[in-house]
Amino acid sequence: MANTEFPDVEIYTTPTCPDCHQLKAWLTLNGVPFAERDLTDPAVAEEAKARTGVRVAPITVIGTNVSYGTFASQRPTLADRLALPRGA
Repeated sequence: MANTEFPDVEIYTTPTCPDCHQLKAWLTLNGVPFAERDLTDPAVAEEAKARTGVRVAPITVIGTNVSYGTFASQRPTLADRLALPRGA
């Protein structure tokens, strides 16, 4: 059975990032609500760097766990943290 309650998910993205678009589409497809922060805003970029140690897109924060890099590299970890099937 699919998880219908998810931990808080926050993503740092940029408007032109293909991996960011894939991440948002995947989260939406799986019914995972998320808050999005735009890394093109210098204040948000500084916040991301201070909070996560990186300033790349996309960055996914689930609770205290941080994932970054390509969507393909994040997906298995995110699926585990969100209790989604690996093939989802």
